[in-house]
Amino acid sequence: MHRRARGLRTRTAILRSAVDIASAEGLEGLTVGRLAEDLGMSKSGLFAHFGSKEELQLATVEMAREIFIEQITRPALVAPKGMPRLWSIIDRWLAYIERGIYKGGCFFTAASFEFDSRRGPVRDRIAEIMREWIGVLVRALEQAQNTGHIGPKIDLTQLAFEIQSIAIGGHWASQLLDDRQSYSRSRVLMLEKLRSVATAQCPALPMSTVSARRKATASIVV
Repeated sequence: MHRRARGLRTRTAILRSAVDIASAEGLEGLTVGRLAEDLGMSKSGLFAHFGSKEELQLATVEMAREIFIEQITRPALVAPKGMPRLWSIIDRWLAYIERGIYKGGCFFTAASFEFDSRRGPVRDRIAEIMREWIGVLVRALEQAQNTGHIGPKIDLTQLAFEIQSIAIGGHWASQLLDDRQSYSRSRVLMLEKLRSVATAQCPALPMSTVSARRKATASIVV
């Protein structure tokens, strides 16, 4: 039992490192040799956990999903349903990326760009997880609409698409252009968008994106 628990801890540590490497160098750049070098482990030790490169890639994608849920989605559910929960999801999401948890910024944005034109199990799983994420946004928007915080005629699928697009734009500007204000700009755009669809019954959204970011960042522990 102790050996199994130790093996699971080792596997988790390996995959967390793999997520970090893949965010910056891509899943295709992720190899057993590269991981072994970073972790100071033998290749044979790593081969015991992963039988192939594709298996390593898929396991890394799953770990990235678990981390995302652990750090963003699950804690956001503590917020009241409606606009407070929706904003908690969005702000935690941006704060998590902005803190530089991964070398390459948002793991799933990077992985999506890398595999969008490739076919196979890795692309399929990334696409499935991204659909799942869009579904999280849509459900949070639906709750906000059902509680009277968002107007009844708003196209929620379109709004979720816009929110996702703003975040991807922030990631692009941060990673490619070294724009340190890109995520602050993304917050401003998202707050403006949410205010434009909010009703009179909607709780007040943050007026200061700086204070909102600090609050969200302080509540995230890796």
